[in-house]
Amino acid sequence: MSTLSKEVIAELAEHLENAELQAFDVKKITDDYPDMDWEDAYDIQWEIRRRKEERGTRIVGLKMGLTSYAKMSQMGVDTPIYAFLADYFSVPDGGSVKTDELIHPKVEAEIAVITNKVLRGPGCTVAHVLDAISSVLPAVEIIDSRYENFRFDLKSVVADNASSSRFVTGGNVKRIENLDLKTLGVVMEINGEIVATGAGASVLGHPAASVAMLANMLAERNEEIPAGTFIMTGGITAAVAVKPGDNVCVRYQDLGSISMNFV
Repeated sequence: MSTLSKEVIAELAEHLENAELQAFDVKKITDDYPDMDWEDAYDIQWEIRRRKEERGTRIVGLKMGLTSYAKMSQMGVDTPIYAFLADYFSVPDGGSVKTDELIHPKVEAEIAVITNKVLRGPGCTVAHVLDAISSVLPAVEIIDSRYENFRFDLKSVVADNASSSRFVTGGNVKRIENLDLKTLGVVMEINGEIVATGAGASVLGHPAASVAMLANMLAERNEEIPAGTFIMTGGITAAVAVKPGDNVCVRYQDLGSISMNFV
C-alpha cells in the first residue's frame, strides 16, 4: 500500500529527474519521507519514466541492480532492484562520456541479453529465461547516483531509477547456446591497469536468474518483459569511480571488448 500521495510522488519524480538532467546532487528523499515504502519508491521511478516518455524519450531497455548476494546482505535486502534505460543513456563502443553531464560516475561490467519471447511472472524461472534469450552481448554501465556523497538507502535509490545514467554496449553478439554465462570471465582496465575481474556467476549465480527475478518483480505491477527487450543483468564487477581523462576497456571471454573514454 502506497503511503505517499500522487502529488508527492509527482513532486519527488520531478525533483530527482531535474537532479539527473541538470547533474546536481540532492539529499536522499527518505530524510523527508521516512515512512515511504517500496511501492512508493517504484511509483516515483515509473513517474520519472512517464515524464521522459511524454517528452519523446524512448525507453530502450531495463536493468537489474544489487544482483550480488554479497551486496544484498551488505545492504540488508533480500531482492535486487530494477530500473529503466532511456535512449540518451546509450554511448557507442569507443565513444566519449561527458563527465560534466554527470555528478560522480562509476563504471561496472555487465552481461546484457536481448529477449525474443515475452517473459511474464510470477513463476518465471531460469529455464523460461534461457528459452527466451536470443542474444548475449557485453555492456558497461555508468552509474551516477543523484545523492550527495553516495549516501542513500535502497528506497531512495529505486526512486532515483537505480542510479542509471549511461551505458555502453558493443563487442561481439553471441547466441546463448554458444556461451556458458555462469563461468564467462570479465576483466576491467582503466588506463591500462586492471581494476576489477569477475565472472557471470557473481550475478545471482547465473545472469538468467536476474532476468527471471526481473519478470517476477514486474508482475507485481502487472507488467511483463516484452519480446525484443534489452536487459542489463547486473554488475559482475564492483563499481569503480572514473574521472575526466580516464579510458576504460573491458574484455569479455568470448564476447570481445568494449571501451569508452571520459572527457
